[in-house]
Amino acid sequence: MTLEKYEDRIIEKRQSHDERFNKYSPYCDFIYYPSSKEPGLRLAMRILKPTEPSPILVTTHGWHMSIPPFEHREEPYGGGNYLVVEVDMRGRAFSDGRPDCNGWELLDVIDAVRFVQDHYQEYISNSQLVYFEGGSGGGGNAYAIIAKFPDFFAAATAMCGISDYALWYEQDEIGEFRDELDVWIGFPPKHNPEAYQSRSGLALAENLLTPLFIAHGDKDIRVPVEHARIYMKRIQELGLSRKVHYLELAGVGTREHWGNASSDQLVQMQEQSEVNRIRNAVPIEIPDKGLFIVAGYLVTKKFAVVLQDLNEVAVLQYDLNSKVFDVAGAKSGYSIYHRDDSKRKKDFWGGLA
Repeated sequence: MTLEKYEDRIIEKRQSHDERFNKYSPYCDFIYYPSSKEPGLRLAMRILKPTEPSPILVTTHGWHMSIPPFEHREEPYGGGNYLVVEVDMRGRAFSDGRPDCNGWELLDVIDAVRFVQDHYQEYISNSQLVYFEGGSGGGGNAYAIIAKFPDFFAAATAMCGISDYALWYEQDEIGEFRDELDVWIGFPPKHNPEAYQSRSGLALAENLLTPLFIAHGDKDIRVPVEHARIYMKRIQELGLSRKVHYLELAGVGTREHWGNASSDQLVQMQEQSEVNRIRNAVPIEIPDKGLFIVAGYLVTKKFAVVLQDLNEVAVLQYDLNSKVFDVAGAKSGYSIYHRDDSKRKKDFWGGLA
């Protein structure tokens, strides 16, 4: 676990299109892949290959950051126990598009995994065993992506993550995140609270099926610990506590998320994140009937619901046996896509475009 990529420093300048080409080495590749939602976009990821076929571990970077650049590696990353997929979010140093704060940029993450499942099969032990890990901005991605894709990730880790973007907007006293939120979402939360809810894991907590490990320093300035605490409170209200393990790191956090952390605390966090993955090495299956919150869109292995407005939140009640899908609250309309098992996976995902 490289915590540096989850901080909030701007470390990469935007790359020109002339520099954008795939790069390969024994244990690290840098790959461009297309968006299923907007085929004209070229998106980037760095792939760290394992020593033998392994599960997939997906990660996204911090709010102001991008993935690390390509490096020629003759040795595996870490223990070489995962096929690590580091996704460069849209509009960052290496990827086209405009960031949209847990909007379609989360589908880009799924597109990256689908690409890897198709093109790196020899490195994958079980293509359905996919984990997610992120910190800071990536931790905010973690809270939301497991709710918008509730049966995609077998386990996830959210470190110092944003669970409520409206709250984060108000907590940003010096405006270092508000300027992006105003652009990436389009307005401040007081002008459209629902748009902020549609991007926040807190508002989608009842979708939780993925076992989640949360870690947060109690002195964190840039993403205050309140984000983890209010998420845990909501999880307890929903009766989902068995799905979440929370580690609060005492005395940890300055303007650096891990400021004042001891080596023992960092090791404890890494170990508990790994335990969460090891204990949950089984793909998620959604119930045949139930209720989900749809925040712009909801995608499962069996169906997808896509609202006409990414900023809206609706409630889905479904019954797969009777093929009933009741969507309430979608003011701008919606579309429903059904998974046809006779078709290739990419046909289903392509339907979302």
